Amino acid sequence: MIKKNKPLSFAVICTGIIVLAACTQIPTATNHSAIKPAVGARLGTCNTLISQFKFDQTAIDSAETVAAGTLKMGANAIGEHCLVKGTMYKRTGTDGRPYAISFEMRLPQAWNGRFYYQGNGGLDGVVQPALGATGGGPLTGALHQGFAVISSDAGHTGAQTSVFGAEPQARLDYGYQAVGKLTPMAKALIAAAYGKAPDRSYIGGCSNGGRHTMVAAARYADQFDGYLAGAPGYRLPNSALAQIWGAQQWSTIATAGATVKHPMNPSATIADLSTAFTAQERHTVANAILDKCDALDGAKDGLVQATQACQAAFNVQRDVATCGEQRLGTCLSVAQKTVLGSVMAGGKTSSGATIYSSFSYDPGIAGSNWATWKFVNSLALDPLSIGTVFSSPPKMQAPLTANINDMLIAFSATDDKYKESGLAHMTPPGNDHPVNMGIAKNRGAKIMIYHGVSDAIFSAEDTRQWVQRVDTAQGGKGADFVRYFPVPGMNHCSGGMTTDQFDMLTPLVNWVEQGIAPTAVIATARGAGNTGGVNAELPKDWAANRTRPLCPYPQYAHYNGSGDIENAANFTCKP
Repeated sequence: MIKKNKPLSFAVICTGIIVLAACTQIPTATNHSAIKPAVGARLGTCNTLISQFKFDQTAIDSAETVAAGTLKMGANAIGEHCLVKGTMYKRTGTDGRPYAISFEMRLPQAWNGRFYYQGNGGLDGVVQPALGATGGGPLTGALHQGFAVISSDAGHTGAQTSVFGAEPQARLDYGYQAVGKLTPMAKALIAAAYGKAPDRSYIGGCSNGGRHTMVAAARYADQFDGYLAGAPGYRLPNSALAQIWGAQQWSTIATAGATVKHPMNPSATIADLSTAFTAQERHTVANAILDKCDALDGAKDGLVQATQACQAAFNVQRDVATCGEQRLGTCLSVAQKTVLGSVMAGGKTSSGATIYSSFSYDPGIAGSNWATWKFVNSLALDPLSIGTVFSSPPKMQAPLTANINDMLIAFSATDDKYKESGLAHMTPPGNDHPVNMGIAKNRGAKIMIYHGVSDAIFSAEDTRQWVQRVDTAQGGKGADFVRYFPVPGMNHCSGGMTTDQFDMLTPLVNWVEQGIAPTAVIATARGAGNTGGVNAELPKDWAANRTRPLCPYPQYAHYNGSGDIENAANFTCKP
């Protein structure tokens, strides 16, 4: 288990989330290994960067000033900044198609001396706006806080999404090399714009962006001081294969012949797997989980904070009513219980070997995002990823009839064309025994991870186990530089019955540069009137601005026994 901190003092700490009305008294930590804080500067040039900046294999296509207030995060205006667009490593691939790593970089006029590498999600292929946002419906982000931020397409365009994985270099750029190529260039561009290189560098993102972050912590530990990994798909090939395995299980109890439109090709259809486990039935299971686990944290409030205790307390066979001959929505059939239990326990090969981690039972199972990943993306997205990017050689298979054993073997295969396997280019080196995390630790870097407990594609339990492996590798001192914050009720990156609006970048900076270890992060529900975007799935009996402390594992939020249950101030993080 991860050792708890021994706080020497207490301080009243508030997060940067504007909708939070109260502060929470939480312990602070003594500075043991803080890196010197960053010092800011004013932007010296913008439009001249297009002609003045030179870097190997790099072309600057445009550089223009963006006026203050042009962009907003929630109601917060983003200050004046320079938007630079360009490409690196233009080439013709072995498939005859043009490739390049396209990027945009936003350089604030009032710079805080820090660099933020924004990892993007999915199969990349699009240069997302370089805002460095975190937390559902974010009200702040790296750019708003004064960071210079870079975003990229990771080496291919959206039009190449279905084919880039067959091009050896393109799959390597997507896997990890784009980060390695862009980071030195971005730091040089910062130096050209401000007259000094960044004092501190950070990387973060959610989903595949979280994977980029964890891979960077293993491969590029000398390049970054802080790592912010959200819902990290650090074993993306395995999780995608578990999805296809799960789809095959759902199909055995789905309505025969029922179809829905393919999300990426409206003229095509896929099997409607949601008929195997309907929205009403998912709510029935969610309510059963609440009945068994809601009060374990001291408050019956629609959130299960005691995740690990809940896994021991809840049993789907015992605690959900069993239907007779007719499915009524208020119960599950014997077959449904068997399939749900198998999927939640994690995918297996025909010989019983584990494909991927188990998933935690949590009320967020009722979330629409949970259903989308389990029933739609398992047929539409995961087969594409496996067939074109993770397998050597690439091979597409129909998901409901695919040979799971063969797919798993293809992840580790190499040949003369694909010299790095899918697992090698997609996952952090030393994943199973992450002793190499000590490189980041020894230079004073810090890693913060957050993960929705009801994430349906990347298992929060898988993340928890990675954190435990790091702790073991570091002799029980993993919490000195790695902290994991489960988000109860949250689906993939955001959404669900949850408090999913938060700022984890500010506490990460405070940990890296001030030595103040994060002992809680305040999260807010996105109810009516939320300027970052309303979460339509919030229960009607929640306050629109409910707050909760997100606690570093193995701690979780306990109700203090008195006070408004809508207010984080009345909860304490403890084991």
